[in-house]
Amino acid sequence: MAASVCRVGGAVGRAFARTRGPALLSLRRGQATVTYAQSLLGAPETQLTALDNGLRIASEDTGHATCTVGLWIGVGSRYESEKNNGAGFFLEHLAFKGTKKHPQSALEQAVESMGAHLSAYTSREHTAYYLKTLAKDLPKAVELLSEVVQNSALSEAEIEQQRGVILKEMDEVEGSLQDVCLDLLHATAYQGTPLSQSVLGPSQNARTLTRQDLVDYINSHYKAPRMVLAAAGGVNHDELVELAKQHFSGLSFEYKDDAVPVLSPCRFTGSEIRMRDDAMPLAHVAIAVEGAGAANPDIVPLMVANSVIGSYDITFGGGKHLSSRLARLAAEINLCHSYQAFHSTYSDTGLMGIYFVTDKHKIEDMMHWAQNAWMNLCTTVTESDVARAKNALKASLVGQLNGTTLICDDIGRHILNYGRRIPLAEWDARIEAVTPKILRDVCSKYIYDKCPAVAAVGPVEQLPDYNRMRSAMYWLRF
Repeated sequence: MAASVCRVGGAVGRAFARTRGPALLSLRRGQATVTYAQSLLGAPETQLTALDNGLRIASEDTGHATCTVGLWIGVGSRYESEKNNGAGFFLEHLAFKGTKKHPQSALEQAVESMGAHLSAYTSREHTAYYLKTLAKDLPKAVELLSEVVQNSALSEAEIEQQRGVILKEMDEVEGSLQDVCLDLLHATAYQGTPLSQSVLGPSQNARTLTRQDLVDYINSHYKAPRMVLAAAGGVNHDELVELAKQHFSGLSFEYKDDAVPVLSPCRFTGSEIRMRDDAMPLAHVAIAVEGAGAANPDIVPLMVANSVIGSYDITFGGGKHLSSRLARLAAEINLCHSYQAFHSTYSDTGLMGIYFVTDKHKIEDMMHWAQNAWMNLCTTVTESDVARAKNALKASLVGQLNGTTLICDDIGRHILNYGRRIPLAEWDARIEAVTPKILRDVCSKYIYDKCPAVAAVGPVEQLPDYNRMRSAMYWLRF
């Protein structure tokens, strides 16, 4: 059963949900030799339809023999309060434990009989339930998804059983220091706002959430206008629309007392949090500034900027011949074991930063050169740096959509974020339009002389004082 019904809400799944940018393309079978220019023109069109209740149906016919279909919902830990933080993650655990129509054994048997793979994930702003199966089994897949989302059993016995499972998973996540560090970064950067809350929630909530809390959460947020039924693969859009009318036309679009949940603005606070443990072998450090929201046009120059900084791992070949200046330094003078530039985007804000893992005696040096790389973006980035970064970004975005599941996820998130699927040619044009001057101007707007948020875990005694890190966010230029 583990092969067919699973969740990706743990450390791996959250990284999967968090790190993917707007990936763009999956070539049709048999077209692996097309040029990049041909792929711009040949990308399948994404069709979009809305039902009367507000549910949107989006699909892309890639001609595969398989398909992925799922529901993407505009709800996550950002919509939770301190009292019910973790409710979305709890529901994800209960999703495949049976519905009012199918007990758990029958649900598992139905998935197994199709040779399908049913999965889910929860992030800070999105929740997804999706199923990968043969294209001919699309009607059954949509029916099962409808049951899982609309008629989950939520039995008291299963809720009590899942409490222990969730607490064990929390212990496992504590062992993933990257997840711990980035959760701490959110906690300090967005302190006092819902974005500071982790997806899993505190262990106390896992022990105390009741069935009524979960029912209230569903009734408050699982509304048709906030859902997208997305599909990719061998999918006929008209058939998908008919299936949606059959199974989802009864979804509510009304809120109790017309109390529509509205996202409160999440302010960014320059600050730091340190969790020092000298017994750990390596220090895990993240530094970030407030980035652009998902729909902000500045997002593309910032993506190019992160591509200039790049990433590095001690296992990489290349050494001093790596294209990124910071990666070359990391290899030549042994600055760190690994680093990666990241941009976590949300509807109205984001975190643009660098996460690195290093020896306790190299923290100060790595922090200096990481901030130096930021200052170079704001002041001295060159034409060749930008050209290389744009090519790397295009290759990364195109290569990320390799399979129907990634395409389907991209469709679902795009419809929720932008109201449409941004086509490959448009992304290419927006990336190509970035010049060194635009990059310097945008990076100066978001990075130069801004207060950073810093999170550090492990033997972090050498991490500079916050005031020193703040003073490295500008240069004295004459």
